[in-house]
Amino acid sequence: MGQKPSAATSIHLAGYRALSSEVKHNTNIIVKSMERSRKEAAPKNVSPGQKPPLKQIFAAFLRLGLTAFGGPAMVAYIRELAVTRRHWLDEDTFKDGVALVQAVPGATAMQAAAWVGLKARGVSGALASYIGFALPAFALMLVFSILYARAHSLPAAVALFAGLQVIVVAIVANATLTFGREIFQGWQAPILAAAAGLLLWFGISPFFVIIGAALAGILFYAGAREGQSGAGVLAPGADFKTVPVALLLGLLAAAMLALFIFTRQLFYLAALMLRIDLFAFGGGFASLPLILYEVVHVHGWMDSQTFINGIALGQVTPGPIVMTTTFVGYLAFGLAGAFVATAAVFSPSFLMIIIVTPFYDRLKRSPWFARASAGVLASFVGLLAYVTVKFAISVNWGPLKALLAAAALAALVRKVDILYVVLAGGALSLLLLR
Repeated sequence: MGQKPSAATSIHLAGYRALSSEVKHNTNIIVKSMERSRKEAAPKNVSPGQKPPLKQIFAAFLRLGLTAFGGPAMVAYIRELAVTRRHWLDEDTFKDGVALVQAVPGATAMQAAAWVGLKARGVSGALASYIGFALPAFALMLVFSILYARAHSLPAAVALFAGLQVIVVAIVANATLTFGREIFQGWQAPILAAAAGLLLWFGISPFFVIIGAALAGILFYAGAREGQSGAGVLAPGADFKTVPVALLLGLLAAAMLALFIFTRQLFYLAALMLRIDLFAFGGGFASLPLILYEVVHVHGWMDSQTFINGIALGQVTPGPIVMTTTFVGYLAFGLAGAFVATAAVFSPSFLMIIIVTPFYDRLKRSPWFARASAGVLASFVGLLAYVTVKFAISVNWGPLKALLAAAALAALVRKVDILYVVLAGGALSLLLLR
């Protein structure tokens, strides 16, 4: 990591930082916590070379998942758990994982959790950490989804979500601004972003837009030199176990076949969520344009306002923003839909961490990969801008709502914690919009 990366790789890494206004701050937390790691006690730490029990990995990440607010910011706390307190990983191994999760699609903190489990106990450890970390967010989102379905028409709920909708507009607008501020480092990125937003506006599928952006990135960033290796080197084949990986792929295929045979609607839901996760380069916010387009405009499972309400609920629960798929699945197809949507949207990125790990050192030096990634990340600025506009159009605006949205955006720009913004916005909505 001491060597200077290529221009396209720099843009790719900048996209990761821009997905959360807190990421730069939390990178400093990681670095500072490295200095403290030798000084802190670990009552249940593991001796070098000793594998921690699976139940210990699961319990540790379950507890961490209860307070997993902040998306990528949670990487610092995962590092504190795995490196400083438990000694499951060393510093270089964890830094390899941070680099890897930035380069592949999916929710950043979720993949970091899987990486720790994978290095500590192989594929079974990755499953334990991944499920443990996601379970609290899933359970809370499911409870909120059930309550929403039963009580969203009550006057207090109507006022609450009327205000939270404009808060969500501010959240997505801020994500667009911060993402764009880091990505727009040359003439290529603004052109790709504008083209992506316009293509989506005129009805082109975001999946095709992303593929086109990757190809355009290869051409637009052709002058970038080959990337360099990072701080650590992943040993080829060190964590790739053919039998468990084949078993997981077989289970996923069998589950999809069963859904296709017995309940075709849930099969289409699962297939959609699998596809969304495969294309969500850049973290959780990158999935929003894909989910909005498919769920609202293509399948019509809910309207834009209901989808915005789901995002608002996701901001007051721990876990990644993509956990909104639990809300989508429940409102569309009940409990079965919630379980299927959630399992499907997290499966590809989990499998990708396991499969890509042995080959990542070679992948990250590829100029083709760096250029394509830069193009994809640039396109997401345009896609997020599209989502911001669509969400804003769906809101019934008034003076109070406009003021609330402006205040929320100003707070987010000034780095106020997103949870506090949502809670304050909800309280003001109940007071002013009833």
